[in-house]
Amino acid sequence: MSTPPIVALVGATASGKTGLSLDLAEALGGEIVNTDAMQVYAGMDVGTAKVPLTERRGITHHLLDLLTVREPLTVARFQEQARDLTAELRGSGTTPVLVGGSALYTRAILDRFEFPATDPEVRARWEAELAEVGSFALHARLAQIDPAAAAKIERENGRRVVRALEVIEITGAPYASSLPELTYADPRTLQLGLEIDRPSLDRRIEQRVSAMFESGFVAEVERLLSEGLAVGVTASRAIGYREVRAHLAGDLSLDVARQRTVIATRQFSRRQDAWFKKDPRIVWVRFDAPDRAQRALDAVAALSTP
Repeated sequence: MSTPPIVALVGATASGKTGLSLDLAEALGGEIVNTDAMQVYAGMDVGTAKVPLTERRGITHHLLDLLTVREPLTVARFQEQARDLTAELRGSGTTPVLVGGSALYTRAILDRFEFPATDPEVRARWEAELAEVGSFALHARLAQIDPAAAAKIERENGRRVVRALEVIEITGAPYASSLPELTYADPRTLQLGLEIDRPSLDRRIEQRVSAMFESGFVAEVERLLSEGLAVGVTASRAIGYREVRAHLAGDLSLDVARQRTVIATRQFSRRQDAWFKKDPRIVWVRFDAPDRAQRALDAVAALSTP
């Protein structure tokens, strides 16, 4: 029996990855491996569009609900867990179907990607500066040292800014040089992307956010706050959750929180598009093609053809 390939489904938020991933796993006798950085958190269900247990078609899902909202998550930790799991599934003859919108997490699993060493003292010094001056000022420092890295990191993402500055100081090299190569760790790997036009995606995002708020999202955030969401280094940054936190604090009306969630999700989807479109290895399938599942399965079959 030949080793099954690794199949990864990528694309923008709300493009329809979940439905296609279930179709593929069903057809291939595979299992789903989550690559969404926020779906690893227990209780973050409505706001991350986590597939309810009743809608998983009996297909096993992995790497969901691993952490409490208080616990941090690093790409290195996720890479280790996901690679071990993927190897275990393939070793048993099961096709892993990776699905999620976190591009760096997906590539950390698929590509040749070894993480630079960390230095607790250097990290602590940059974290102290982050606490003192804020992420925007620290991002400006990064832009002076490594403009290419700064261009790829959001100013609000203090953790990534700190990590970039730490790596630059330790290695003496640009941070970009530590990012994954466009080379699969295992050649029997296939990335499938869902192609969708911007107007269609914007409508779907607005529909998704409306459905979230109608399905108890505010109550979910309120409950998670009682479990420590506000102090969670990773979970607290999730889109939608921070906007609802502001609403619950009295800083935003519910309508404004909803609209800001739509805007932030659209902005994030554009960054996803920019990342994925730079990867020439992705096989793209139109999101609304009636035969999209068959096209995807044909691409998987082609991977096995000499």
